[in-house]
Amino acid sequence: MQRARRLASSMIDRVVHDDEAQTLSVRFRNGRDYVYETVPRATYDALVSAPSAGAFFNDAVRGHFPCRRASKRYAP
Repeated sequence: MQRARRLASSMIDRVVHDDEAQTLSVRFRNGRDYVYETVPRATYDALVSAPSAGAFFNDAVRGHFPCRRASKRYAP
């Protein structure tokens, strides 16, 4: 199952978590899309409910999971 959410963040536009693949796709406000691997659903849930999505992302996602630039844009 995929879960998508647009965020009220100055850094992140939207995120999509794929439960089966355990990937987190992130579209940043600058228009770049990245896919983070082996991200548990609990991390996605915490990200979308964090008071500051950008701060949570920097503390708990960036540098903690393998990532790659998305080859195409996704539309959650």
